[in-house]
Amino acid sequence: MFITVMFGAGCRELVNPWCSLVTLTAHLRQRGRVPPDATIALLAEDGHLVSLGSDLEEGTSQAPSSSGSPLLQERGTYVLVQIINGESGAPTRYESLLENLDGRCPELAEALRRLSGLPPLGNSRRRRTGTRTGTRRGHQDQGPPSRSQRLGSLLSRPR
Repeated sequence: MFITVMFGAGCRELVNPWCSLVTLTAHLRQRGRVPPDATIALLAEDGHLVSLGSDLEEGTSQAPSSSGSPLLQERGTYVLVQIINGESGAPTRYESLLENLDGRCPELAEALRRLSGLPPLGNSRRRRTGTRTGTRRGHQDQGPPSRSQRLGSLLSRPR
């Protein structure tokens, strides 16, 4: 069983999660250059967050020797995420460790915003995207002129 983990400037790494969560987390921290005291998680393609936090390593939720495999989908693709606990009542934030998540995977960027309790991106961006899509669709829908239109234009040309 392997999974793909994305982080950094477009780095993709195949990882075998059939190891202890401590080993898996240590490996991902090293490859993603995450500080040892940081809490990390993996964000699945469907927006589901799999925590690999210190509580798992210390064995409060699961034994430290337990495998990461039951938590992760075989051949799944995940984005490495850092969990930043809010101080003084501030909400917990989730930051992607994959650069330009908005450009690469906008749906996942939106999922992280939701998890962090942030409002969705402004309507202006959606409107712009919708307009471009609408223009493209309108252009595609025109299609080639019908045979009668082509014939009519040929017949109306001066000889």
